[in-house]
Amino acid sequence: MFKDIYKKWQTSEKLNEKEIKELTQIEADEKEIEYRFGKDLEFGTAGMRGLIGMGTNMMNVYTVRRATQGLSEYIKTLGEKAKARGVVISYDTRRMSVEFAYDAAVVLASNGIKTYLFGDVHPVPMLSYAVRELKTIAGIMITASHNPKEYNGYKVYGEDGAQMSPEATAKVVEYIDQIGDCLSDKILYDQKVEKKINVVPKRVDKKYYKSIKKLSLSPKEVKKVGKQIKLVYTPVHGSGYIPVTTILKKMGIYATLVPEQTQKDTEFSTVEVPNPEIKETLTLGIKMADFKNADVVFGTDPDCDRLGVAIRDNNGEFVTLSGNQTGILLLDYILRRLKETGKLTQKGFVVKSFVTTGMAKLIADDYGVELIETPVGFKFIGEKIKQLDDTGKRKYLFGFEESCGYLRGTHCRDKDAVVASMLFAEMVCYYTFNNIGVYQRLQELYQKYGFVFDTNVSVAYSGLNAMKEMSAVVDKMKTVTVNEVCGIKVLATRDYSTATRRTADGTTSEIDCAKCNAVYYELEGGSFICIRPSGTEPKLKVYYSLKCENQDQANSLFESVKKEFEKLIK
Repeated sequence: MFKDIYKKWQTSEKLNEKEIKELTQIEADEKEIEYRFGKDLEFGTAGMRGLIGMGTNMMNVYTVRRATQGLSEYIKTLGEKAKARGVVISYDTRRMSVEFAYDAAVVLASNGIKTYLFGDVHPVPMLSYAVRELKTIAGIMITASHNPKEYNGYKVYGEDGAQMSPEATAKVVEYIDQIGDCLSDKILYDQKVEKKINVVPKRVDKKYYKSIKKLSLSPKEVKKVGKQIKLVYTPVHGSGYIPVTTILKKMGIYATLVPEQTQKDTEFSTVEVPNPEIKETLTLGIKMADFKNADVVFGTDPDCDRLGVAIRDNNGEFVTLSGNQTGILLLDYILRRLKETGKLTQKGFVVKSFVTTGMAKLIADDYGVELIETPVGFKFIGEKIKQLDDTGKRKYLFGFEESCGYLRGTHCRDKDAVVASMLFAEMVCYYTFNNIGVYQRLQELYQKYGFVFDTNVSVAYSGLNAMKEMSAVVDKMKTVTVNEVCGIKVLATRDYSTATRRTADGTTSEIDCAKCNAVYYELEGGSFICIRPSGTEPKLKVYYSLKCENQDQANSLFESVKKEFEKLIK
């Protein structure tokens, strides 16, 4: 079957000479042909993400056009007003991002749907904001976030600026399936409509910066010490360069840039992967910071929805913060400043994914605000904002995930590394003004709430059946009763696929959370372990959150717990 599809592509008149040559080069590699043509690239609640190349299971102009035709068919069912509201499209600096964005725009316009296209790279949060500001019916972001350079992706946003809901996504998938293959004549693509594609107005950018500047919590402290702060920033060749430097400048905070990494580079040639969660990605930034005697280093990923941070420890050496550490620092700072300025409302709530550090609840409880947990994926945080803040029932204060994603404000509904950069820089100013170091504040939090060691381990999978294999491991764990890990009792087990919680004595109850494929073990003493397949890359992820007395005890306990839990998985 896959060989027939391969031959159809190889001989299609729709492919150009370069594309056909790429396919001809693999004609002796049956395994590669099967990977590329053995299935269609999945369109899920996170859109599509895959390796760039020719094939039905790859990211290319044909899979992008097919997905966009499916989205177009869905929008048509919503009526003429929906078509007139249109779709706004953005893209980052990855390979083929410009081409994919253009082709998506042409397909939409060919279907009579009003189309906006940014004139240059713009990050995820500004796309989300544009959907809300332009009041479009949907948005498309071409990006593979922090994945390696060989990947690209296609994310769809709903009219609220959050990633499209599972229900709407399912309908889009139905229309995609009805189209047939990627070379179908049902896909409308007429380049003559190019003149009908609208450039996103410049006012959108201006309003975005104005909106997020209002989220400032310590303007007086920034004015006093902002010019003294030494900060190094690297966009890691991505779309964060202009927005992050712009907002810092508007705040009155000067940032030294890493010159090698300000250039748009589809190969991300100065890093192994453009992921600011990884210490090595910030290497050049730390080197520049040492040269400039700077206090802090920021790094953002290609679509600027994740922020990585490095700060100096008590010995003056740079340490990279985990997403959890950055998250608790920002959470504490935001709640602290709201309380100090009399703006901390009892209606306030904070949101985090259930794999994010348990310390968040301790901090939220201390400040008297509710903490809500969601599955992994910022769209779920966006849904909580829609359910509670948009309706006036509660006041959204902050949301974050352990994977370096943060959002304050309701201007957009996805991770916003521009806002996170602004707030972290402001936080540095606030603590500097009060003669406290950020690292010192982190240690104070550990002393107050107890030390929590948070980390995750990824097991890479490959091949056509990678997702099935990962899911099978998680499904197996649902059938195994785990009473203890390294002598630490399991108090309860959560099966998020059924949204049920079972205690050690067998009592079961429902979890108020959207269903997803994950198993979560509540351990005695406030620790937890969670296992789930990644939804964006072929990796099985195991999260460990261990409550300990100090870092040394945590390191020792982690190695033992990890070793025993990996035996359970196998």
